[in-house]
Amino acid sequence: MQGGIVTTDNELEQIIALSHKNLRKNISEEDQPVSGFITWMYSLELLRQMNAQHPHVIVKDNDKVIGYALVALKEAGIFHSDLKAMIIHLETLTYDHKNLGDYKYYVMGQICIDHAYRGKGVFSMLYEEHKRLFRSKYDFVVTEISTINKRSMAAHAKTGFKTIHTYRDALDEWNVVLWDWN
Repeated sequence: MQGGIVTTDNELEQIIALSHKNLRKNISEEDQPVSGFITWMYSLELLRQMNAQHPHVIVKDNDKVIGYALVALKEAGIFHSDLKAMIIHLETLTYDHKNLGDYKYYVMGQICIDHAYRGKGVFSMLYEEHKRLFRSKYDFVVTEISTINKRSMAAHAKTGFKTIHTYRDALDEWNVVLWDWN
């Protein structure tokens, strides 16, 4: 297994295929808290636009993408309406007695690991690559996780993410989690 960044459309297409398998609507309600799931489906064009701002992080086994962690810079909100709404909400929050908007941060757009590779360190590889790529530019990475996604919450907590806010919208209840690199 090797970590790196997305460099081809084939890798983006593999991200889409892996996403589809792990989309919340494709996993039974009983399995969701245990297996984990993703909520958003990204089009190839949207992934290309986001990747042009900063390449997404992937782990491959030979030529097969087995895990990904999407990079969503705040500027991606101009072509991603859901991300724009998320950032608007994030900017109203505080962390360590300061408004989130006063920090330099980016959003981890989504993370997903192929079922056959779970528990083998892929999650850690993805986030360590994020940290390596971004630590000098940003104070932290932030993302939102469904409160029923126990697998994802546990993995993020193990990495060092802290829950800074919980809220409900029309879709779900969310934990806003942050990994502070300072």
